[in-house]
Amino acid sequence: MQYLFKAVIGVCLFAVPLLGVVVMADSTAVINTLSLEDAVAEARAANPGLAAIQARAKALAEIPSQVESLPDPRLSLNVMNLPLDSFSFTQEAMTQFQVGITQALPYPGKLALRSQAAILEANAAVSATDEQRLQLIRDVKTVWWNLFYLDRALDTVARNQTLFGQFVSIAETRYQVGQGLQQDILLAQLELSRLRDSDLRLQNRRENELARMLALLGRQAVERQVAEMINITADVDEKLPVLAREAVLLAQAETARPLLSAQRQNMDAARARVNLAKKDHAPDFMVGAVYGLRRGDNPDGGSRSDFGSVLFSMNLPLYSGSKQDRAVDQRNGEWMQQKYQLQDRRNQIVSEVRRAINDYQFAAQQVVLFKKEIITQAQQTVAAMLAGYQAGKVDFLNLVRSQTTLYNYETQHWKALSSANQALARLVAAVGEEKIFE
Repeated sequence: MQYLFKAVIGVCLFAVPLLGVVVMADSTAVINTLSLEDAVAEARAANPGLAAIQARAKALAEIPSQVESLPDPRLSLNVMNLPLDSFSFTQEAMTQFQVGITQALPYPGKLALRSQAAILEANAAVSATDEQRLQLIRDVKTVWWNLFYLDRALDTVARNQTLFGQFVSIAETRYQVGQGLQQDILLAQLELSRLRDSDLRLQNRRENELARMLALLGRQAVERQVAEMINITADVDEKLPVLAREAVLLAQAETARPLLSAQRQNMDAARARVNLAKKDHAPDFMVGAVYGLRRGDNPDGGSRSDFGSVLFSMNLPLYSGSKQDRAVDQRNGEWMQQKYQLQDRRNQIVSEVRRAINDYQFAAQQVVLFKKEIITQAQQTVAAMLAGYQAGKVDFLNLVRSQTTLYNYETQHWKALSSANQALARLVAAVGEEKIFE
């Protein structure tokens, strides 16, 4: 029986890494493995939210040429001075059939200002599309790394479930030969149940994150089994490069962030509308020409000649105090709104960049600490506890605690790696470009 016990302990020492290989092999063998690059590419091509804002930008691009054009001319057909007793076109000399055309002419400079404002708003919409694309990529990367962490955590839980199942067998074997306590069995069973609870919680979180990912990718998983076929690749580069200096990143954000570009163009469009409102103090004009066709003869026997008329009119801005002046004040208020929003956007971006830098540096330090020190030390502790337990010098509770601690540290390592890459995704979105490293 003593030899059996030693054999079981040996299996425990070598089963954990082997199980890790088996589980990892299974996870990469899933039919639909989604890499980070594939997820980003698919989202950019199929996300309906991005498609909607792209359609809006395309629609706004069609406005400038419309507002820059003159108003459509008006064609008029008139019958003038027709006698109602006979309805004859020859009875009266002034009876005529008129054909006329009129054209509205805005005051010089108004059309150019309208076009300028529309062009700036269309350009702002293009920048807003770029901003939406950045935010979409950030969200896809964030969810992808959440799924990566959850898959690694589930792998770790699966290995520990197998291990604690073996601990239960060890405790039962020792109890049967009179070398162990029943409480050791109960303790191992309790830890095994807690791992099952952790597995359920992680599976629930993964399903929620997977639903978010499918929405970002523009997919509709009709059947639950279809969604569960998606797996996150475990082959990632764990190297975490050094970031550029904060001042450099903030300077990049000032020039590269589409959000700021869109806001500047909206502010310039508001300024153009202020100038246009000032132009409304000047009148608009209307010009036209009318041809009057007459029928019948003059008293001397000659045929009546046709008439020609030239028209000119203009509006008189007599109520500028309650109309045009108020419009200028309105447009000035809108311009001030855009100006303050630009400053608010700058402050927001500075905060986003700094928080992303802090989160990345903290998580990167954690990754190094866990990988190079804590996990190695925890593994050594577990090995020592196993040897001590085998020799009867360590109680079962300490063995369980050491293994649980190792499990927690391994999970925290994957969480830190995920957090670091999520912080990178936020930093790229905050700066507006991928060039964020030294």
